[in-house]
Amino acid sequence: MALSTVLSWTFLYDFIRGPMVWISFVIFFCGVVFQVLRFMSLLKEQPIEKLEPGPGKFINRPAASHLAVDRGKKRWFQKGGFTKGPEKKGPDKKDWIVWFKVSIAGVNPFMTVVTTIFHVLLIGVPVFLLAHNILLDNAFGISMVSLPENVSDFLTGIVILCILIFLFRRLFLERVRIITGFEDYLLLGLAAAPFVTGYLAYHQVFSNYKILISLHILSGEFMLMAIPFTKLIHMIYMIIVRFNVAGEYSFGNATKNW
Repeated sequence: MALSTVLSWTFLYDFIRGPMVWISFVIFFCGVVFQVLRFMSLLKEQPIEKLEPGPGKFINRPAASHLAVDRGKKRWFQKGGFTKGPEKKGPDKKDWIVWFKVSIAGVNPFMTVVTTIFHVLLIGVPVFLLAHNILLDNAFGISMVSLPENVSDFLTGIVILCILIFLFRRLFLERVRIITGFEDYLLLGLAAAPFVTGYLAYHQVFSNYKILISLHILSGEFMLMAIPFTKLIHMIYMIIVRFNVAGEYSFGNATKNW
């Protein structure tokens, strides 16, 4: 194949829309499987140690081991919560209020709402986008429920607004700025690129639609390939951690540490 053909815009456009899509999905799935297996291999069973009744009975254990015993707030409340005493049967309203005040939502409710909306829409908008589902139907005959185009357009704007809020915090809030590195800005831009380019392509802001939609597809592919090998893997680790690693926010009978 001649070099001029390889570098031609038509070839690049077809490559981005075809083989590159499969390459990005293969890298994504293989990378996720590798990271999950690696993460699980680093988990260790954590023995549950309890104090025995009676004088002189003392067990030296880590300061945070009570988290491993109580396995999350639900079982923690069932065992008595903040209130001590044998008469305590279960959680009361004060227990929940105190817990909420020291939780992430209680300390910073605004960012809790923004972060929740962002993460839900980050996955929900691409999955239920009409244009994406038309491509899926044409390629594999799979028809999914789609959002109206005006709703998807509005939600895309919400995602971009959330990203701007994240960027503003990292630039101007000192306690966030001092722990922010180049990778954090890069990943924020990588997450924003598919939505910004998709928004511009939908509204046909530039005359050359093909270039804009190619950038949209390419940015989505780069983001997909980056997930297993960057901090974006937290979207996968979050599920594993909640059900396996003992901690304040764990679900179920988490019995391991990392």
